[in-house]
Amino acid sequence: MRLPVNHALPLAALILLGGCMTAGGDRPIPVSATPANGPAADYPVVVGEPFTIGDTTWTPTDQMNYDAVGYAGVAGEGVVGVTAAHKTLPLPSYAEVTSLETGKTILVRVERRGPMVNDTLVELSRDAASELGITAGQRVAVRLRRTNPPESDRALLRQGEQASERMATPEALLKVLRRKLADQSPLLTPPPMPPGAAPDTAKSGSQVPSVMAVSVPPSEPIAQTQPVPEPKAELKSGQVAKGDHVVQVAAFSVAASARAVASKLNGHVATCGKFSCVRMGPFANRAQAAAALEKARTAGYSDARIQRAD
Repeated sequence: MRLPVNHALPLAALILLGGCMTAGGDRPIPVSATPANGPAADYPVVVGEPFTIGDTTWTPTDQMNYDAVGYAGVAGEGVVGVTAAHKTLPLPSYAEVTSLETGKTILVRVERRGPMVNDTLVELSRDAASELGITAGQRVAVRLRRTNPPESDRALLRQGEQASERMATPEALLKVLRRKLADQSPLLTPPPMPPGAAPDTAKSGSQVPSVMAVSVPPSEPIAQTQPVPEPKAELKSGQVAKGDHVVQVAAFSVAASARAVASKLNGHVATCGKFSCVRMGPFANRAQAAAALEKARTAGYSDARIQRAD
């Protein structure tokens, strides 16, 4: 026995469903937006153009192995979240900040360019400074190391919250880091007068940046710097300059690339086996070579190092 079919019911159901999907008769119900706090919030990554503070030019670079020691300052009240300002790291990026006094390490999100003074490595938001045990107005010795944290930590920092606790830095490494900073400390004051120089040759107003990005530990200790003439240009064939130290900037498989970098840094090209090496100097001592080393690293050549000229 066939039961009667009511063909009006499906049509009524469609009308009822259509009414449920509208608000006010003809306005669609809002659809949930994609959460703002996702991996896409870290893009695009901005590097930026070189800029000058005083007599020093800073060149932002996307340097993955950035590792430096210097001093941290604290930002004003308007800066929120566990964030930091840095002169050359990409925006945004993530870095670990370690207090050289306590060994405590925190993770921060680098969101701003700065600090706009040459003698401060990083500027922490008040939340980040508080997490590290720093109060407003303090200036504390720190290590800043770029890192690639998991998405869970990135998400917390993007929301303005603290990331998961980091492992404290052992005292043995802290001693190495403090020694590195001590090697940089003379840059905070005018360099000493060279032996035998007349008193008026010392430029007490010389302004030299007090923050150098260094790998820890570097191949050789960095000595105190003092004003020196610019390194000599590319040496002519057979010409030998006097000096015991050079700055090895980089090695290139293409000679033309090496010459271009040497011209930019006012250095010269030397043959290193199958490669063309860019060098600055020679210099009479490590103190003079250290100034050229800082210039090379500021230009983005983080692996530059001081070595014997022979």
